[in-house]
Amino acid sequence: MNTADLGLPVDVPSTALFTDQYELTMLQAALKGGTAGRRSVFEVFTRRLPDGRRYGVVAGTGRVLDAVENFRFDAGVLGFLRERGIVDAETLDWLADYRFTGDIWGYPEGEVYFPGSPILRVEGSFAECVLLETVILSILNHDSAIAAAASRMSAAAGDRPLIEMGARRTHELSAVAAARAAYVGGFASTSDLAAGFRYNIPTVGTSAHAFTLLHDRERDAFQAQVDSMGRGTTLLVDTYDVTEAVRTAVEIAGPELGAVRIDSGDLLLVAHRVRQQLDELGARDTKIIVTSDLDEYAIASLAAAPVDAYGVGTQLVTGSGHPTSSMVYKLVARAETADPRSPLKAVAKKSTGGKTSVGGRKWAARRLDSYGVAEAEVVGTGAVPTELADRQLLVELVKGGEVVGREPLDAARDRHAAVRANLPLSATQLSRGEPVLPTEYV
Repeated sequence: MNTADLGLPVDVPSTALFTDQYELTMLQAALKGGTAGRRSVFEVFTRRLPDGRRYGVVAGTGRVLDAVENFRFDAGVLGFLRERGIVDAETLDWLADYRFTGDIWGYPEGEVYFPGSPILRVEGSFAECVLLETVILSILNHDSAIAAAASRMSAAAGDRPLIEMGARRTHELSAVAAARAAYVGGFASTSDLAAGFRYNIPTVGTSAHAFTLLHDRERDAFQAQVDSMGRGTTLLVDTYDVTEAVRTAVEIAGPELGAVRIDSGDLLLVAHRVRQQLDELGARDTKIIVTSDLDEYAIASLAAAPVDAYGVGTQLVTGSGHPTSSMVYKLVARAETADPRSPLKAVAKKSTGGKTSVGGRKWAARRLDSYGVAEAEVVGTGAVPTELADRQLLVELVKGGEVVGREPLDAARDRHAAVRANLPLSATQLSRGEPVLPTEYV
């Protein structure tokens, strides 16, 4: 059980087959060739940010730690590999005892990143590190894409809370991961109960249009909901006529009505009219929640509207047009022999088409200007300059195969808010632009 330290009663199954077949065939060939034991360093990074994005957000780190801990080849998994003839008997014997015994360093969850940032560094033998490529990338690429979209939306929303409600717009397991990543990126709650159960994220929800349509009259639906959930509930007011629904809602719940939700129409116009009507009816404390295919641009356009909270679904769980972060997992250094004393040699892919990489085991630091605002992402392979020694970004996550960097999800969420606030003001602009910080190699 991976989340025991946080008191969350959820088991995570084996992640051994969350991988591509060529990871295992490379392992088999390396075992036969005598290179499997060579000390190696793999790094996760992206060559570019999605078009128009100013920064990326690291999310999924906690899920990566769970995946590494549960990367085990049990009898059923080994039987599948044997029956399919995917690897030979020698490799199956090696896999039966697989445990990651290396070290992992990385940007802490909630941190921001830029092109070339060494987001995660995995060190150990080639054999044990290469197997983790696919599962690590699948988690970080998905979760970081969702968190980046969530961060843009939360920046646009300002102090108004955001509700994640995209479970019905994606795979059921992706929905849980998306809710977690959205929370890191600044969302306040989720409608997905599995996410609440697994990660202790606050959950919310009241009713849909179906509940209103179930009743002969809208008044009957509102009365039933208030009787069940109290006057502080949120009533959905756009099934028929919004003006009439708001009037009925206040008549039934009184000025103690918690909120009304608007899910269609010209949200800017309707929100202003509903606010005026609520105030005239004496329900000045009743909040207005808007939903309906919102993204960061729609949220920004409602900044001047009397809206108290936003519910976001489809655009969030699809990364607001960028459902992946294009991260890669590359070998950047390896020893020439299996001798643990053998020095590391930098290696890098050299190819056309922009798919080159920079070799060497890297560190990263963020340089600040005279005002204490971030001005550059500095990445190097040699000694860390003295002036950057206390600005290093990578933290230890796994040491000798043991997880040492697990933390509560709220820590990642708070970190992201603090880090984003320390970026140049242009970071949160929604207009297209280059990464807000340049990446400098030293």
